[in-house]
Amino acid sequence: MRRRHDLFTLDLFDIPRPPAATEGALNCAVEICHTLSEALKASPQTRYQVAARMSELVGHEISKYSLDSWTAESREGHRFPLEYAPAFEAALESYCLQELLARKRGCRVLKGEEALLAELGSIGQMKAELARQEKAIKDYLKEKR
Repeated sequence: MRRRHDLFTLDLFDIPRPPAATEGALNCAVEICHTLSEALKASPQTRYQVAARMSELVGHEISKYSLDSWTAESREGHRFPLEYAPAFEAALESYCLQELLARKRGCRVLKGEEALLAELGSIGQMKAELARQEKAIKDYLKEKR
């Protein structure tokens, strides 16, 4: 049987799982470099434009040279500062770093309407649980009479 792909429903069997809690399992320096690099390659903006927009967003200068250093695996002493992640993503209109970190911890990032749909699902589950509790209390009280 061929599975129908529903773009509006999360696949419950495709849930990311966090890596085993072993030494070095969460070392993601190389993945961060690749994620930054791939996001920059996919963008129609130049690195100069991204650096300029990030600079504007954080309130101090970030250079194209810094972007180059953060995306080069060979530049081990140049790690991407986490405090620049929101500016990087905003400059590229991306969620690439949030998605990487979420995957590393076995989570997902829900955006916009996806988040609202998930919240509706959560509300539905709460309603069902409250209905079960209400029924259990009513049944208990009925037995006591």
